Amino acid sequence: MHPEPLLTIGSVEIYAYGLCMAIGIICCFAFLMWAFWYKNFNEECTDKMLLLGIVATAIGILFAMLFQSVYNYIETGTFNFGSSMTFYGGLIGGVASYLGFYNLYVYVVAPRAKAKFLQNNMNAGLTDAVTFIPIGICIAHAFGRLGCFFAGCCYGRPTDSWIGLPCAHGYNDILGQNMDGVNVIPVQLLECIFLFVLAAAMAVLYFKFRFNCNLAVYCIAYGVWRFIIEYFRIDDRGGFIPGITPSQFWSIIMVAAGIGYIFLYKYVLKKLMKHPELQPPVDPRRAKKAEDGTEE
Repeated sequence: MHPEPLLTIGSVEIYAYGLCMAIGIICCFAFLMWAFWYKNFNEECTDKMLLLGIVATAIGILFAMLFQSVYNYIETGTFNFGSSMTFYGGLIGGVASYLGFYNLYVYVVAPRAKAKFLQNNMNAGLTDAVTFIPIGICIAHAFGRLGCFFAGCCYGRPTDSWIGLPCAHGYNDILGQNMDGVNVIPVQLLECIFLFVLAAAMAVLYFKFRFNCNLAVYCIAYGVWRFIIEYFRIDDRGGFIPGITPSQFWSIIMVAAGIGYIFLYKYVLKKLMKHPELQPPVDPRRAKKAEDGTEE
């Protein structure tokens, strides 16, 4: 674990946690850019969806801080915004803002816009993109958990087994006892590995078997995982429902949302998909390959 700054440039301190988050976000958007190209999304569709993704990511980070600040306020009566973050807050804020801005643009702004750049000339919709967006989110999430490991936050229960690693300096358990030098279950690394495996599994399902319900897979798989792994964590994150942690509460909601999405996709979203991969190639190089009969 490395909670201290990796390096200092002037008055700016660079931490492993922030670096991992930045790498995760970059890898997420790099994957999405490639997936948009591979699935034949046109340039306008790619640019607008990525722009909305950047805005949603920024809002998600703010919500991650806000949610944890609310938890802390419920627990201690102190509202300390920006001191820490919670993943579920970021996920809820990011997804809600993306859906809100996307639908506002498609159904309110674009139909009334006179300026060409505001008009909707996208050859695909969010229903097509959401089939692979969860893979990118999962990649970013995995790097984020790696950052948690370096920071020492989100740590597990003390253990004497071989899997135990020393907790980062300066952290206390839920009883306020100092954890310096105590070996704990590295739940952050376990979750990081789980998320990378989950991202790989969703990629295989989508690109090899053309499975379009990866959002449900991500919600259900991670919700179940997070609910269980919470029993092996001991860091204090406040609470508002007796008997379960805040993350377990949102895990239940996440699993329910994943199950609901399966039915939503089957009866509604499936009919709204535009299937850009079946349209004429928008990339000139692909068009040439299609003419030559070499396009897969």
